[in-house]
Amino acid sequence: MASETVVRRTEQWFVRQGAPTMIEGYGFRSHVLPRMLPALTFVAVGSFAWLVLQQSTGLSRGVLLGVIVAVMVSAWVLLSLFVRRMPSFSPRATVLVLVVYAVIPVITPLIQYALEIRFMAPDGDDHPEPVWGALAWFVVVFVLAFVATMLATTYGLGALLKAAIRHVIADLRNSVHLIGRALPPMLFVTLFLFFTGELWQAMNRLLWPRVSLVVLLFASITVLAAAARLRDEIGRVEQDLRPEVLTVACKGTPLSGVEITEPLPPRRLNGRQSRNLLVMLAIRQLVQAAVIGLALFVFFVILGLIVVTPEIAEQWIGEPAKPSMIPGLPSAMLRNATLFAAFGSMYFSVISMSDADHRRQFFAPVIEKVERTLEVRAVYLDVRERAAA
Repeated sequence: MASETVVRRTEQWFVRQGAPTMIEGYGFRSHVLPRMLPALTFVAVGSFAWLVLQQSTGLSRGVLLGVIVAVMVSAWVLLSLFVRRMPSFSPRATVLVLVVYAVIPVITPLIQYALEIRFMAPDGDDHPEPVWGALAWFVVVFVLAFVATMLATTYGLGALLKAAIRHVIADLRNSVHLIGRALPPMLFVTLFLFFTGELWQAMNRLLWPRVSLVVLLFASITVLAAAARLRDEIGRVEQDLRPEVLTVACKGTPLSGVEITEPLPPRRLNGRQSRNLLVMLAIRQLVQAAVIGLALFVFFVILGLIVVTPEIAEQWIGEPAKPSMIPGLPSAMLRNATLFAAFGSMYFSVISMSDADHRRQFFAPVIEKVERTLEVRAVYLDVRERAAA
């Protein structure tokens, strides 16, 4: 019984570390769907909340919104406490959850239509919408929410993102060092392009949705380059499973009291587990790129405020610069800063992955975390097999 408790707590430790796929027998019905339940319930309750809000106006609308938000958050918290025990759904319960979730986006527009409620379009225009339009919109939202939740739950994206952000905040010295190393080469590549008149003309006319697409394109290139490079990093991860190494790795985990007397054999990773480790490395890399991008954005905004006066901006653009939501900052300047920040973070992320010195200083802690995860997994599997014997 004690071994089973240790095994269960170790599985919860894997979830908190953002490596849930290291759990033996990890599957959709046994682990993923139960942990998806709070998010799915949140989306489902939100759809009914939208339906109720369509019938309310004035003060009652605000009160109803507050009540609904409180109910949604309470449901999320209560279900999260329930699934911490990581229950395994039976086949019947799995089918029931999926059927209920699939039915909700269908019945909500039908109920709305039956009550002769006008559909509020996503763009905020209040106009009647055919029931089929509402139905299609609800189905698309529910499908996207399900897929996003399933991927985030399967690979522990929430825990990994929290850990990466926490690492950047806690290790401010390395973050400053990272920015200090990254800014000079990035500015060497991008600084003079910032003063290009044609680019200011384009940015003055380019709308934010298109700028967002450009940023998304740079982010996609970063992800593809990171995926290709980090697969090599995964292949170089070593599994030192000597007793003294395993004892150190298990400190601070539910396995800290387990006695290890002999080396354990390396355990082969399946495809999903390898992808989980790849995501662990990629998120750390992308968070570093985001830090660089933010630093570049701030630098170019400050540079623009100092150097580019309204008269100079008007001369480059050929017409008065369009104002932005921030007083004193033309839209072209903010869009230029966003563009160069996205390009600079992509350039640094791609180049730095081939720099051995950068990997040693900023990437080694993540590799050590991966190695520790594999070492704890070896002990976990050994304890699990002994408990089942």
